[in-house]
Amino acid sequence: MNKAIEAALFLHLLGVAVWIGGMVFAHFCLRPALGDLTPQLRLPLWEAVFARFFNWVGGAVLVILITGGFLLMEFGGGHAVWTLHAMAGLGIVMMLIFGHIRFAVFPRIRRAVQAQNWPDGARAVATVRRLVVINLVLGVVTIGTAVLSRGF
Repeated sequence: MNKAIEAALFLHLLGVAVWIGGMVFAHFCLRPALGDLTPQLRLPLWEAVFARFFNWVGGAVLVILITGGFLLMEFGGGHAVWTLHAMAGLGIVMMLIFGHIRFAVFPRIRRAVQAQNWPDGARAVATVRRLVVINLVLGVVTIGTAVLSRGF
């Protein structure tokens, strides 16, 4: 394996670790810990956490997209094994879901917090939670697909 492929693979996996690891932390650690807080405390905290995390995910998505495209081309492009195309397709779906969360749902959270409209904010956070669960499942399937691709 040449150095460019090794560097791209390292950056790709680092981006995946940031994104998937962040979702695991937010869903399984932070969300339950915030459950006892009142909406007046919980929702502004979610807004602040999401504002920071979504910047990290946005950067990770760019790195994953660029390095994934490079790696796909290096390993055959359109003639690459099916598992690489599956990873790319799943990754694109995950990125689209993230885009929806970031640009459609998160602004609803921000508006609800600014207006102190706690029920609307809670509904928007619940939407994020459901979409994060979907992305976590897709992420685990994508990682499994990556492991499968090692045999090809």
